[in-house]
Amino acid sequence: MGQPHPEFPGVVIFDHPLIQHKLTHLRDKSTSHRPFRALVAQIAGLMVFEATRSFPVQEIEIETPLERMRGQHLAAKITVVPVLRAGLGMAEGVLEVMPEAREGHLGLARDEETLQPVVYLKKLPKDLDAGPVLLVDPMLATGGSAVEAMKILRAAGAKDLRFLCIVASPEGVARLKQAEPEITIYAAAVDRGLNHKGYIVPGLGDAGDRLYGTV
Repeated sequence: MGQPHPEFPGVVIFDHPLIQHKLTHLRDKSTSHRPFRALVAQIAGLMVFEATRSFPVQEIEIETPLERMRGQHLAAKITVVPVLRAGLGMAEGVLEVMPEAREGHLGLARDEETLQPVVYLKKLPKDLDAGPVLLVDPMLATGGSAVEAMKILRAAGAKDLRFLCIVASPEGVARLKQAEPEITIYAAAVDRGLNHKGYIVPGLGDAGDRLYGTV
């Protein structure tokens, strides 16, 4: 489902027709907040299959209605961390597919003058080193929030980190990869670039506002 991006090493792009179909509706300015929210969750749920492909598993013995057998289950604690508030829409889709995961929260607001992230909330499990951590945010624009979130998660003990977004900019990808060279970025699209306000073009607009009807 996901393919390495030909121009951006370390970026896995989702060119699956179903994801691209949903992304087109997500971009459409006529899509209101209710279907927008559903589409964000659906895309995230589809993306998580690829992002979790290398998660560690272990064998356990179970009993089916007919006989005993050995099967696989996830071997480590998984944590999903949305960047508030827009990341909550993606976390909903991820947790629908993977309800056994824990959920931490990071509140990062972008200062519209400096375009720098400001941390206003941090609520994370104490043992982030116990397994993979998925950081989710619909937009990777300037990369400032993603880099700051990664720093916070690293300081909290996270070792296996993956970043899921729906739309990224080349500038955001470059900034995040510079800060975290080994990180894998999963995205449905890498768009043309940023405008003078730091928004991705063509992009989605403000994902948080569109999710919650505060446009």
